[in-house]
Parts: sequence; C-alpha cells; structure tokens
Amino acid sequence: MINILVVDDEERMRKIIKDFLKIQGYNVIEAENGEKAIEIFSSQKSIDLILLDIMMPKMNGWEVCKYIRKFSNVPIIMLTALDGEADELTGFKLGIDEYISKPFSPKILVARVNAILKRTNSQNSNVQKLGELEINKEAHTVTVCGKPVELSFKEFELLTYMTENKGIALSRDKILNNVWNYDYFGDVRTIDTHVKKLRSKLLECSRYIKTIRGIGYKFEVSSDDDENC
Repeated sequence: MINILVVDDEERMRKIIKDFLKIQGYNVIEAENGEKAIEIFSSQKSIDLILLDIMMPKMNGWEVCKYIRKFSNVPIIMLTALDGEADELTGFKLGIDEYISKPFSPKILVARVNAILKRTNSQNSNVQKLGELEINKEAHTVTVCGKPVELSFKEFELLTYMTENKGIALSRDKILNNVWNYDYFGDVRTIDTHVKKLRSKLLECSRYIKTIRGIGYKFEVSSDDDENC
C-alpha cells in the first residue's frame, strides 16, 4: 500500500484530494497544519509521497520541507496559491519534486502523483527496504537501523536471495543450489554457518531470518518487527 501524506489547512481541499487519490488505490493520511505533518512524518515509517500546501498556520510549507529534507528524499509536491516565479524557485531550491498552483485539476494532480511515484520506484528498483533492513543491490550495501553493515560477498548473496523470496520456506538444498550454484559439492551445513554469521551481523534484524525446523530458513518481517531500533 502506497501512503500519501496530504498537508493542507483547508479541510475541503484535503477531502477533494483524498477522494481522487483513494480511487487510484492510494492510502491517504491527512494533516491540517505543518506541525501535525512533521509529527505524522516522524512517527510513520512509510510515507511514499507528500502533497504540501505552503500557506498554513503554526508552520508553513517551506519550514516543513526544510525539516523533512534533513532526513528524507521522499517526493514532495507543493500545492499553493502562490504562483510567482520566485516562490517556485524557492520550492525547487528546497528540494521539492513538483510545484502545482491552485486552483488545479484533481485529475492532473493524480497524473502528476502517478508519474512521480513511477519515476521514484524505477530509481529505487535496486533498493529493498524490509523493516529496519535496507539492501542496495547496485551499490552492494546493507544498513540496519540506518547503520552500515559489512557483509562478505557470499553473505550478501545469501541475504538478497532470502529477501527476494521472503515469506517462502527455503530448504538448505535450494539455498545451496541458488547461492552456491549447482556445481558446488560442499556440505549443506555451510548454509547454517553462513546464516549464523549473517544473523550476528544483522543485529536487531537477525530476527527476520526464521529457522524452519526440518526444512531450512525463511525471511519474514512482521508488523511488530519495526519498532526495535
């Protein structure tokens, strides 16, 4: 489920946007001012895009954008009645992805949202985020709770194979054949050795690797696994 945070002090505007986005299957979270937006963003672990008004009480859109860009590159679309070139340039300097002036067509807004999410997903196709574990296959890097973890080449291959088959019970023979290749004639117990080492390096995320008695292992992240960093 893709989560979109809509930040606007006008309840009517939030409802219009929400109704159109829900038709597309998006989950919409609402915030009536900048302070509430930051509170939601800080507590939610999976905001995929933000629709952000500029003129709001308590904290305006510029301030919200500055705060979020300290911690995240989540796509931000500015929605505003300010249509001057200077305001638009300010938005792009702060790192927004799109600038839409009010009044706007809700259908055009949805089209812009779809396009940005498609582009973002394409750019992130080599990045897996599972709970507090993030794997960048192109850069060959792994982080746990935002901290880098050093893995050997084979440990990295083992981890990515398991995550790409998350939720599936994988036998030791199947892991051996896919990670070590079919021409490997070693003992299947090498799987247990590598899993043990991998768990020790994944720290808090080691619990994602479940032992399936009599079979092998399964990579699984439950809703309760995101709160332990």
